[in-house]
Amino acid sequence: MAIPSEKDIELPLLQELEAVGGEARPRTLYDRMAKHFPHLTAADRKARHPKSGITIWTNRVQWARQHLVNKGEIDASTYGIWKITAKGEARLEAVSHPTPQRRPLTLPTFSMLFERERQQIRAQLHELLMNLDPQQFEVFAGKLLESVGFTEVEITKYVGDGGIDGYGNLEMGVVKVKAAFQVKRWRNNVPPAEVNQFRGAIQGEFDQGIFITTSDFSEEAKKASSKRGAVPIVLINGDRILDIMLERGLGVRQEPLTLTRIDEEFFAAFGVTEE
Repeated sequence: MAIPSEKDIELPLLQELEAVGGEARPRTLYDRMAKHFPHLTAADRKARHPKSGITIWTNRVQWARQHLVNKGEIDASTYGIWKITAKGEARLEAVSHPTPQRRPLTLPTFSMLFERERQQIRAQLHELLMNLDPQQFEVFAGKLLESVGFTEVEITKYVGDGGIDGYGNLEMGVVKVKAAFQVKRWRNNVPPAEVNQFRGAIQGEFDQGIFITTSDFSEEAKKASSKRGAVPIVLINGDRILDIMLERGLGVRQEPLTLTRIDEEFFAAFGVTEE
């Protein structure tokens, strides 16, 4: 299979956008993009991801577009329209008229670059998580818990789950803790009522509850998570989700210079991004 990488696709994508007047719908660009890669066969262009069934070639072009959006070289403000920006045009101009190579980055500059890259990755991960539908986010939460040591993780039925999105076991020495979890793909803080309602759903059946949200918890919710004589509720907010993903390599991969990159294969398994 000779499907080019996202990095190799970036410049041709900018060139094709410029060639069609600066903006276009994505489906009009896939055939034009293929002409830049003579070794890309018709079979390569039809190949699909074994898990999600999405077309790898179009998905890879979409990821190249996402990288260019993050760099400010493509404007994504209008849904379904890819538009080259002034920064993207400047990149094409720089390729046509290259400037002398700059001196290597000094150590302090590299440290700043590394931190900027890490913050950008966190923002991208959060956006990708928010783009998952509720059922996909429940599956993701199961993978998150498995990455920190949970076993026998099961996702409950989406309808009629009684407030329990899934459950699993965590072995701590000779002790096995049976835990249930609930997830909220929210932007607003979780109030105490949600925590108390979740505790009521698992009381008497589970040893522990885990509440996972892409946002955060109100101060009252944090207090409600621990009550004497009641099932303890572990709270995992959006920042902690991202910490775990980066620590455990979940949804990301390491490349040379230890810079972190999004693992497209992980998120591709959830389905198509944009057509």
